[in-house]
Amino acid sequence: MHYKQNHIYVGLDLHKDTHTAVIIDCWNEKLQTIVIENKPSDFTKLLNKVKKVAGNLTPVFGLEDVHGYGRSLAVFLLEKEQIVKEVNSALSYSERMSYPTTKKSDDWDAQCIANVLVRMLEKLPDANPLDLYWTIRMLVNRRNAIVKSITTLTNQLHGQLCNNYPSYKKFFSDVNSKTALVFWENYPSPHHLKGVTDEDLAELLRKPSHNSCSTRKAKTILEIVESDGDTLREYQEARDFIIQSIVRDIRFKSEEIEKVEAEMKKLLALLEFKLETIPGIDTVTATTLVAGIGDINRFRNADKLARFAGIAPVNFSSAGKGKDKQSKQGNRQLYATIYFLAVQQIQVSKGKKTPRNQAFLEYYNRKVSEGKTKVQALICVMRRLVNIIYGMMKNKTEYVMPTVELKEAV
Repeated sequence: MHYKQNHIYVGLDLHKDTHTAVIIDCWNEKLQTIVIENKPSDFTKLLNKVKKVAGNLTPVFGLEDVHGYGRSLAVFLLEKEQIVKEVNSALSYSERMSYPTTKKSDDWDAQCIANVLVRMLEKLPDANPLDLYWTIRMLVNRRNAIVKSITTLTNQLHGQLCNNYPSYKKFFSDVNSKTALVFWENYPSPHHLKGVTDEDLAELLRKPSHNSCSTRKAKTILEIVESDGDTLREYQEARDFIIQSIVRDIRFKSEEIEKVEAEMKKLLALLEFKLETIPGIDTVTATTLVAGIGDINRFRNADKLARFAGIAPVNFSSAGKGKDKQSKQGNRQLYATIYFLAVQQIQVSKGKKTPRNQAFLEYYNRKVSEGKTKVQALICVMRRLVNIIYGMMKNKTEYVMPTVELKEAV
């Protein structure tokens, strides 16, 4: 008897509110469809129904998303010592599109997942929804959401300030810096500055600016406001309130980011990775890398990680003719993180003309001199970074800067 005949296969199409399960045998014959709600009490019902259909056979569950809507079910099944496989959504999509007549429904999606489960049983990875990596990923998503919200609020602040202070961009280098926010909150429009002296304004701004705001700077701001002319309009008080409300919201969200980053640092310390020892990597970047990569032990080598991130080239050929091309697949968020990290490694300071990482800059220049384009050379830097990151996470070691002769960048 073939080993696949010892199992029944349960494909699950996962959603926020409900999950649809389709049970098939090793011959791809549909046995039953089960629809449950996404809650623990229904997970028990699903398992009991599957066991009833299975009889003496061993059920194998296939889930597309074990880190999102299907995570709770995956954890439940693993706690019940069931076989749970993670099915890549690209495989189920390919299965669905392989039929002459394509269709889309929860029932059909679940059956396609089950079909993939039968065909690729020995190749599919075991589901491993680790709580720590899942929580880190949620923190990264939370921080990204707050940053996006601050960007929206900053754009709204620009829209309000241009009416009250036509030359507001000359006041501060960053419109939502701590010093600028104090100014906008106390003086949302020019008429609030009546009777305010240079020293009064400088005294207000010294604390948030850490004593970097001088009386001369305050005088310059007041002169610019005076040269802009009178911007007082009807319902000015309501518009002033809008500016002050935006400032309070930006300040609150900035404080939330600091709290989220503190929690990131706390969880990152539990993994004992030393990614921050690489130049250009702080706690946020290190956490983003860990969230994108997950458990490093699921990759047998750095080549697998590079393919997962979409950095490894893909071969396109036919009849012996073709070439390797840049991949557009893989985890694009992880790709973007490694891309910007690679850019930082070859950066050169404007003043002293010294590179951040001399070894990577020389490697980049060597690839360019070999005939590669700048984009291709940068991808080579990314590929080398993957090797380094993989080794550091696998062995929990620090980054050691290669000893090279320091040269001034041209």
